Amino acid sequence: MPEGKKPEERRDDRLRQLGLNIQYYRKMRGMKQQDLADAIHYSRAQVGLIENPNSPMSTTLENLFDIADVLGVDVGKLFEFRE
Repeated sequence: MPEGKKPEERRDDRLRQLGLNIQYYRKMRGMKQQDLADAIHYSRAQVGLIENPNSPMSTTLENLFDIADVLGVDVGKLFEFRE
């Protein structure tokens, strides 16, 4: 992440990357947003907001662990951000 960014800008960049990683692994598993939403007891709209790079939305660590479990990946994989 570029040095000159404000903390909230860096946070938003990370939330975007997190959402894109969730979307990537969900699609790799052949799942729809609704499938993931049902598995973690979220609405499809909530999953859509988490994955949407244009509106970064945070979620709880508990939900991230659940998402990783459903997607069959180590939670750390969700935090492997690409530049």
